[in-house]
Amino acid sequence: MTAAPPRTADGRELRVETQPSLPGLGGLYARGAAASGLIAAGRALPSIPGIGEARGSETRADASDGDLTLPDVAYRVGGVRTDDLERHLHDYQRLVHEPVGNTMPAGYLHVLTFPLTTGIMVRNDFPLPLLGMVHLANRVELRGPVTVGDVLEVRAWAENLRPHRRGVQVDLVAEVRRDAGDETEPPVWRGVSTHLAKGYFLEDGDGASEADRPRGEWTPPLPTGRWVLGPETGRAYAAVSGDRNPIHMSALSAKAFGFPRAIAHGMYSAARALADVGPGRGDAYRWTVEFAKPVLLPATVDVAITPEDGDGGGFAYVGWNARKGLRHFSGEIVPL
Repeated sequence: MTAAPPRTADGRELRVETQPSLPGLGGLYARGAAASGLIAAGRALPSIPGIGEARGSETRADASDGDLTLPDVAYRVGGVRTDDLERHLHDYQRLVHEPVGNTMPAGYLHVLTFPLTTGIMVRNDFPLPLLGMVHLANRVELRGPVTVGDVLEVRAWAENLRPHRRGVQVDLVAEVRRDAGDETEPPVWRGVSTHLAKGYFLEDGDGASEADRPRGEWTPPLPTGRWVLGPETGRAYAAVSGDRNPIHMSALSAKAFGFPRAIAHGMYSAARALADVGPGRGDAYRWTVEFAKPVLLPATVDVAITPEDGDGGGFAYVGWNARKGLRHFSGEIVPL
């Protein structure tokens, strides 16, 4: 099955590049580190010949902010078999407190697609550095159960480069379809991850939208649960997700990026909240999360899961540091 070429949020049709398989994250991080250094060098010394050429023929030699342009390409991997993922899925489910079984929660499908979106971010013509990107938010739709044994098609691309009060933000989009499904149907899973590149600005940007401006004071609700997260939490999630970003691995490596201690993965926190909602979310749901203050490990996180009124029902959730009153994350889970 080959679905129609994807279109970005502004209607641009993307060229599809089929990859032989989902890539390994280890090699991608090495490429991302090298590319991040070259982007930084190109910004600091844009007149030096060869900076652009060193990153590849698709890259502009001038790395000035006004030239920020996303690649018009989507990566595709077909025939992704899942019949050998049972043990890995169960390890993930135990870690984030999901019931153990052969149905993949939405957070696991994020883990499955994450290497392909990372592959987009380390392309020679991707204008922002992988290292130092800040994870702001996720929007996910799961339209039905995906189980071990399903054969899948995965796609990923970048879109919607726009201003933020501290730089520019970009959406990384991933989609999952059943490989033998109807190409006219929407994907069974779709995730949009929003990331911030600090210090980069669009030439014609008119500043941040109101939604991106600093929020006022916040009053924590009554907690419905409490998580006690040990210093190994980041390494444990890295082992199942492959996301071994240094900020999650140890206090020493996190300090190199300006954090006093290692921080928990944002998607670990969001996945724990998704698990806390339980079966009330159903087999199909919309799941959103916005990240605020990072969770410094070890940590105690108070969590509130609140049923929402209205026709669609659903749940709101929030996690915070009870001692300091600082919000870590918040979001909604709405059955479809």
